[in-house]
Amino acid sequence: MAIRNYRPTSPGTRTRVATDFAEVTGRGRERGLVVAKHRRKGRNNRGVITCRHRGGGHKRLYRLVDFRRNKYGVVAKVAAIHYDPHRNARLALLFYTDGEKRYILAPAGIQIGQHVVSGPESPIETGNALPLSSIPLGSNVHNVELYAGRGGQMVRTAGASAQVVAKEGDYVALKLPSTEVRLVRRECYATLGEVGNSEMRNTSLGKAGRKRWLGRRPEVRGSVMNPCDHPHGGGEGRAPIGRSGPVTPWGKPALGLKTRKRNKPSNRFVLRKRRRTSKRSRGGRDS
Repeated sequence: MAIRNYRPTSPGTRTRVATDFAEVTGRGRERGLVVAKHRRKGRNNRGVITCRHRGGGHKRLYRLVDFRRNKYGVVAKVAAIHYDPHRNARLALLFYTDGEKRYILAPAGIQIGQHVVSGPESPIETGNALPLSSIPLGSNVHNVELYAGRGGQMVRTAGASAQVVAKEGDYVALKLPSTEVRLVRRECYATLGEVGNSEMRNTSLGKAGRKRWLGRRPEVRGSVMNPCDHPHGGGEGRAPIGRSGPVTPWGKPALGLKTRKRNKPSNRFVLRKRRRTSKRSRGGRDS
């Protein structure tokens, strides 16, 4: 997989960088694995906007992805690699020997015609799903369960993988992509390998219109608003925000404040906290 640069024939294509879709083999979708999905567009049950900057966008059908991988011992053949409009990872279409079809997250390096299987006795190969207790130390995994049988909830974005670093008792220590080291129950399942489409992080939309196609409306910096609209607003010219630190439109501290609860029950499973980087160092803007 590679990325594609465009000739600067217009301002929109001058900075556009996209994936080449070379790994996508199926241009359609599996009819039995898609459902209609109502897009809330940032509104609650009364139609009131509760999340700004959302709305519009192209109509989508949701692909039913198998995050549980609970067909233990049943061999499946990779029939195609499909595009998913709801996530930046690709989907692999599996044809099981018993006739069932399912979508899974496509791992990096998976090939058409390859066979995958899930279960405690599965071989250590990319795409196979095993309990963490059966995965060797140092292996890279993705689609990791937090609770046994609930399905993978962690490490599902494009190019992501966690590393099995230790095993002790009923728990396995994983080093997550955020550099956090966390304990997970040994009976929880994970898929070997990393999620494909890792070049997604190097892409650029190129123009604001492509953001609108994805269902995102324009954002405006708080410093250019009026004082009645944002705490950063007002003043003559490019005035400073006039506070000790940046805040949200509702006056809460922003850009760097830790929001995790101090007494959260799962804190005891975190062996090492993630290394934090502020939004300013990542090129973020004020709210």
